[in-house]
Amino acid sequence: MGKRILVVDDEKLIVKGIRFSLEQEGMEVDCAYDGEEALMYAKENEYDLILLDVMLPKHDGFEVCQTIREYSDVPIIMLTAKGDDMDKILGLEYGADDYITKPFNILEVKARMKAIMRRMNKREQTKEEKTLVKGDMTIDRDSRRVFIAEKEMNLTAKEFDLLELLAANPNKVYSRENLLNLVWGYEYPGDARTVDVHIRRLREKIEKNPSEPKYVHTKWGVGYYFRG
Repeated sequence: MGKRILVVDDEKLIVKGIRFSLEQEGMEVDCAYDGEEALMYAKENEYDLILLDVMLPKHDGFEVCQTIREYSDVPIIMLTAKGDDMDKILGLEYGADDYITKPFNILEVKARMKAIMRRMNKREQTKEEKTLVKGDMTIDRDSRRVFIAEKEMNLTAKEFDLLELLAANPNKVYSRENLLNLVWGYEYPGDARTVDVHIRRLREKIEKNPSEPKYVHTKWGVGYYFRG
């Protein structure tokens, strides 16, 4: 069965070209032309991946991405005409998995899409333990929920992915670059700040005292690890 994709862009010629190319690959494609329409499609349907333009009418791509992340971890690739690195970092911090700068080659778009979907499939297939128990912390991998002393922590999709990876490999130190590659799914050199931001937000949610963490620790000059 082919993958189902949502393409969101207010430039109809771009949408038409992407749709035609993806349908040639046997994919089922839905199209939206503004942020409101995109949110409606995303809420009512299940997709294998969403291609999401940044500059959209009604709600911009960052708002759409952030809203979708409240209830879904579907892979999202941001499409941006801007070259500003901060825009790209901001997109990732809102929960995007990748970004592609316009003008783009459709072959690159399809390659990035397939790589992300392969990683998602592999991640699902390699999960051995459905539940990780670390002291008073319980991580339910199936429902993607985290409890500490039976109280549920409200984590974003990327915060959960970071915690799951670290907790599944206790005392193993991951560099920021490794975490970008494993959690975001691709090499993103020079912008390891996005990892620091996510770790800080994660600690604010799961640690009683984020400045003296119990779970997620820093190995100064190296990276982060979960104390097992």
